[in-house]
Amino acid sequence: MEGKTIPENANENCPGVESEAAGKGDSCSGCPNQQICASGGGKQTDIGLQDIESKMSKIKHKILVLSGKGGVGKSTVSSQLAFMLAASGKEVGLLDVDICGPSIPRMLGLEGNEVHSSNAGWSPVYVTGNLGVMSIGFLLGNPDDAIIWRGPRKNGLIKQFLTDVDWGELDYLIIDTPPGTSDEHISMVQYLKTSSADGAIVVTTPQEVALSDVRKEISFCKKVGLPIIGVVENMSGFICPCCKVRTDIFPTTSGGAEAMCKKFDLDLLGKVPLEPKIGVSGDKGESIEEKDPDSEATKAYKEIVNRIIQECEKGTKKSESDFINQLDN
Repeated sequence: MEGKTIPENANENCPGVESEAAGKGDSCSGCPNQQICASGGGKQTDIGLQDIESKMSKIKHKILVLSGKGGVGKSTVSSQLAFMLAASGKEVGLLDVDICGPSIPRMLGLEGNEVHSSNAGWSPVYVTGNLGVMSIGFLLGNPDDAIIWRGPRKNGLIKQFLTDVDWGELDYLIIDTPPGTSDEHISMVQYLKTSSADGAIVVTTPQEVALSDVRKEISFCKKVGLPIIGVVENMSGFICPCCKVRTDIFPTTSGGAEAMCKKFDLDLLGKVPLEPKIGVSGDKGESIEEKDPDSEATKAYKEIVNRIIQECEKGTKKSESDFINQLDN
């Protein structure tokens, strides 16, 4: 069977989604996003950036939660960070742009709720007075319905989330994204380009099979100019609820997130252990801090939240140019 051969240097020589050569150069051959970029789908053209900028101007800090790998607990991290930021007194929004797998409504205890519209736009569904949530899960008649959409329709809904949701004034907007580096991610970064997004939190698990995909996510952030606030290593050892002994369920063969962060000069925000109560909290839509305030997972999340606040509010996160230079070295 004959087909196109992907050049070995395709990834390294990607011209970037905003380049005039996007989707047209030799290095683009075989890239799954080639058609999107070639048609201008990755560029800031006719997407209502002024409307997005106006809506996002009321939000102080915008953070994307990313991972090139599925199943690493990205939505769990997003939901627990939102819970804890709100518990610290911040005004928080959680936006779920995982269009095909919206798990945030369950993880926030909001299944069965519906979105209400007003002259101001869509109203978020609130967990507490200072924690609002928006997800396609609220728009489905049946939560078990499959969402079978092509890229343009997904991107249209993402744009609508950014322009039509009436968040009001927020301290933090946490954006939970699907796995990968595809058109939803390109669109989200481009839509937020003029809105001063603080950057990304990258989630991984310790084993090399996850880290290999997460490194692609780091490469994606470089190519689109999205700074990385830091990395969270999730499921970082299992802690037995009875004897409290720690076991590495996902042993690392390459040094885990810590070694990866050293290689790319990134901050390791924290390591969250694998504890049964985290899974129970996600199923029941609860905060692990409220369910078990003395657990190792709660301590890890508190440390991560404190570091995020420090990075965002004290202006200590790396600039975009510094970040790109570090990855080039």
